[in-house]
Amino acid sequence: MSLLLASLLLLLSTHSALALRICSFNVRSFGKSKKANCNAMDVIVKVIKRCDIILLMEIKDSNNIICPTLMERLNGEKLVSVKASYLYHDYQAGDADVFSREPFVVWFQSPHTAVKDFVIVPLHTTPETSVKEIDELADVYTDVKRHWKAENFIFMGDFNAGCSYVPKKAWKNIRLRTDPKFIWLIGDQEDTTIKKSTHCAYDRIVLRGQEIATSVVPQSNSIFDFQKAYSLTEEKALDVSDHFPVEFKLQSSRAFTNSKESVSPKKKKKTRRA
Repeated sequence: MSLLLASLLLLLSTHSALALRICSFNVRSFGKSKKANCNAMDVIVKVIKRCDIILLMEIKDSNNIICPTLMERLNGEKLVSVKASYLYHDYQAGDADVFSREPFVVWFQSPHTAVKDFVIVPLHTTPETSVKEIDELADVYTDVKRHWKAENFIFMGDFNAGCSYVPKKAWKNIRLRTDPKFIWLIGDQEDTTIKKSTHCAYDRIVLRGQEIATSVVPQSNSIFDFQKAYSLTEEKALDVSDHFPVEFKLQSSRAFTNSKESVSPKKKKKTRRA
């Protein structure tokens, strides 16, 4: 097992699988009180174990107690490795610093998937500045691509990209929306919140790069309703978080090769003449 806490990014490589499940989960104030809640911790561990790479947000761990606790309860084998990482600093000339939490960018190497490497850019916006922060991801993309010459990107996290935080008119000015090369896996009509009083697509996953886009397992992009999956009341579910995780899968190299072979026309065997 490999467990890496990089700002908000938690890397978890679990059991060997045909596909790599990548998740994003705002756990909401994950600190001492939640750690002491056995029922909530059981659900959090179950959610994490489902994923091979997971972005955990709102970890309040100044005393370094959360990660060691998770390490004790998780196990598995290493499927991916970190190729490089750095904290993006928004100080380009003539450009205002809009990020409330500047992204800690991680470049992964993944030998067992169809796409062999990809960059994850995590984002947890402040609701009042979510439009500016989401738009600024276009600059992060340009900077990282120049810095590493990477081609495959995953932007994910709690974008607060729903309801009143991002009015419909504001979408017209967000570069990740106007550029069709950015692919949004979680749509505007999805509901990533637990409370029945709200219906908002706050949490998102966005891809950039033809190779990674074609490597996604069809219909694997979804919201994991742990309340329904683990038969929890709304009260018990809210003890865990007020957000559902969002996720998608990358095809394994073997499955990707097999799928290509299955659609390829079979060559006729030549018969030898006597």
